Amino acid sequence: MKLGIITSIFDGWTFEEMIDEVSRIGYETIEVASWPQGKAERRYAGVTHVDAERVLEDDAYAQHLLDYAAEHHVQIGALAYYPNNMDADLERRRVCNEHLINVIHAAKKLGVPKVTSFIGRMTNKSLEENLDEVGAVWNPIMKVAEDEGILVAIENCPMLFDESNWPGGQNIMTSPANWRRVFERVPSPNLGIAIDPSHFVWQMIDCDRAIRAFAPKIFHVHFKDIKLLRDRLAEYGTMAYPLDIMVPKIPGLGDVDWGAFVSALTEAGFDGDACVEVEDRAFESSRERVLASIEQSYRYMRQFVS
Repeated sequence: MKLGIITSIFDGWTFEEMIDEVSRIGYETIEVASWPQGKAERRYAGVTHVDAERVLEDDAYAQHLLDYAAEHHVQIGALAYYPNNMDADLERRRVCNEHLINVIHAAKKLGVPKVTSFIGRMTNKSLEENLDEVGAVWNPIMKVAEDEGILVAIENCPMLFDESNWPGGQNIMTSPANWRRVFERVPSPNLGIAIDPSHFVWQMIDCDRAIRAFAPKIFHVHFKDIKLLRDRLAEYGTMAYPLDIMVPKIPGLGDVDWGAFVSALTEAGFDGDACVEVEDRAFESSRERVLASIEQSYRYMRQFVS
């Protein structure tokens, strides 16, 4: 297992500045934010450390990315783009899907094995209606991924936080039951899971059981913690907006049992990239605080990933 980090927390850093810090701290691999230039949609989105379109057009730029990472002993393990790939607005959906395909092509050109993303969701339609359409959206995308030899790992985040995402969130691939139903409709061997235990804490899903059941489909791992606010949970209940009852934290400061999680991964034979994902507002007041969160996360997770 390789300990890495998702680069979206380095918003405002150049690729080179980001690599310098990642290398200094000791991370081995990176999941590189690859959004379209200037297309921020929400917090931690819109960050671009690899410009996919430029990679496809500019051989010198592509080679520079590879050379700079290699010189600093950092592997580019995945390119990351997390939009709503099933947006109910068909024009927005088209733009998202086209960029995702460009990210897949860019991964191939760079020799990067994986792309990470969300399946998406039409928020104005039921789960069943979304499942009826998921094949039409995703089978063509996965044909490109298969042709290019690229794995696509879908994170299990519901993308449900507040009233803007209510009621169903923006990602249907959120639970073992939904994983099965998506894989039935999109049966590509190149489609898999980027598993993040934090999302299972507030959904009250057994993470160890999910790992055992889907071990061959786990292509990527996120290390992010979450803290349930028990007093607010008692007040608002599980039907509240999720951010009313929980807060994302860096690893070790929340409710994830990291020993049990990593143990389940190792027992399942996972030996791929496991990337810290920092979304902890307590560490976002300055660049120095951001770096402190990344360094603390590295020290904590090194207990479990040697």
